[in-house]
Amino acid sequence: MPVRLAFSLLPYRIAPAGLRPDLAPPLPELLGKVAEIGFSGVPAEVPAGMAEVDYLSVLSDFGLGCAPGYFQADFADAATLEESMAAAEAIAQSHARLGLDRIFIAAAFPDPARFTAPAQGAAASADWLAATITGLRQVCRAMTAQGVTPCLHPHVGSAIETEAEIEAALAAIEPDLLLLGPDIGHLAWAGVDPVAFVARHRARIAALHLKDMRKAVAQEGTAASASYGEITWNGLWATPGRGDLDCDGVLEALTGFDGWIVAEIDIPDVDTVEKMAQAAFNWAAPRLGLTAPSQVRT
Repeated sequence: MPVRLAFSLLPYRIAPAGLRPDLAPPLPELLGKVAEIGFSGVPAEVPAGMAEVDYLSVLSDFGLGCAPGYFQADFADAATLEESMAAAEAIAQSHARLGLDRIFIAAAFPDPARFTAPAQGAAASADWLAATITGLRQVCRAMTAQGVTPCLHPHVGSAIETEAEIEAALAAIEPDLLLLGPDIGHLAWAGVDPVAFVARHRARIAALHLKDMRKAVAQEGTAASASYGEITWNGLWATPGRGDLDCDGVLEALTGFDGWIVAEIDIPDVDTVEKMAQAAFNWAAPRLGLTAPSQVRT
């Protein structure tokens, strides 16, 4: 499959107090906006009560495809691991019915200690990491048994946050059970060089979240002991090309990539989601060889 560019609907559903799905316009209206801009799809998120075939039909009405969705769980919690495995199996089955063979997977967010002190490896312990990796491996087995391979999605504020934790998980779980689906913004916030990381793990990367980041916001937030929410709502995230990350270098390191890249800028850095989405498309699509001149509006 050639590289395809999707747009995450998250910024329509997020508020300072947390996720607010009720704030978003109806799904057909959202899909119309995404399609008009020029994106190829949206991440899989089948509405409750809707069959996968009907969801695909709605996407098809707008000429959109289905990018990998997202699953998270507290893999270190032995008391809920069986429940997490059942949920993972169910969403993997749903992805398979959608024609997908990959899904983003992350440790549960938010972890209280790491939400309070983000991107610092707060409350780290060898036992917690070992339990997280053990549980993650079991969940990966449940998913791959359904023909869907999870892609590790390191996330600030979760149990797999720092470079050492990411590398430990990748070393402990073989690639046929766990691929890699990083978010370059979360990598950079945690102190990981996104370009070097992507180049090092290029063969294992099967999906990617693309965003930019303002390093000064992260540094100032850490110095002020600000929380995850305070830092992100203070302007941490940016449309690619508007922040401090070498987004061009990341795409160069991905040369030959043949999966989904998802533009996910959680909080718009301009006054509307549509303007931010258009700017993200205008930046990314030409670099990925996806843009006809008539598709790009300024």
